[in-house]
Amino acid sequence: MTYILKICTADEKGLIYRICDLIFRHHINIIKNDEFVGEGMFFFRSVLEGDFDTNAFLGLLEALLPKNSLIELHKNRKKDIVIFASKESHCIGDLLIKHYSNELKANIKAVISNHDSLEDLVLKFNLPFHFISTLNLDRQLQEEKVLECLKGYDFDYLVLAKYMRILSSSFVSKFEHKIINIHHSFLPAFIGANPYKQAYERGVKIIGATAHFVNDNLDEGPIITQDILSISHEDTWQDMRDKGRAVEKNVLAKALDLVFDDRVFIYENKTIVF
Repeated sequence: MTYILKICTADEKGLIYRICDLIFRHHINIIKNDEFVGEGMFFFRSVLEGDFDTNAFLGLLEALLPKNSLIELHKNRKKDIVIFASKESHCIGDLLIKHYSNELKANIKAVISNHDSLEDLVLKFNLPFHFISTLNLDRQLQEEKVLECLKGYDFDYLVLAKYMRILSSSFVSKFEHKIINIHHSFLPAFIGANPYKQAYERGVKIIGATAHFVNDNLDEGPIITQDILSISHEDTWQDMRDKGRAVEKNVLAKALDLVFDDRVFIYENKTIVF
């Protein structure tokens, strides 16, 4: 059995020795270790292999580390996700193809959309599609319907694959650090709607995309990964939007690989990515 061990704790001398010694005493094989120290904090990720009493191991590990340490031990497995979408197909289409070809490190349990435009596409992959319209519904009632739908699925993360709908603080608080969004801008620039039009009006020479965790502040959650693309004065904002779609889907796919592989630590409003 393979496990991922993640530790976030106050830094002090001897932490790596104590952790690795405990691993050795449990006859566990270390496949790979990563560590980082910053702002007085110690971040550690280890890929472990072996059969051992995980509860006993975690109890001893907690006793060895400073108080209030955050410790996670996960089986190395595919994550389960529900995708939220609207009308645009490039991001969700990329994920559906990767899922079909077994390249996605996750199982797509269902797709929820506030438009029915993508239903035929999703059904081609034999996945459940739920259309929950926003027409004539206030946000609270629409989100209540979404939450009711989610009760039918066990999942690790919600993925917003161009879900063009702002989630309420109440909804986000139910899934802290479990909602991943792709934003079509190199944040913190051009937050909110129509970022390509904002970028065009500003006369930028690069455009980008940002994958981040969702929090209460619009497009200001911890950033997982970003990428950029050069453009010229000849590009209209529609040209920039069309070119940006390739960046968007690639950034989202990379971010999901990192999260699903348990390589991302959230500390305050930033991430440490191994």
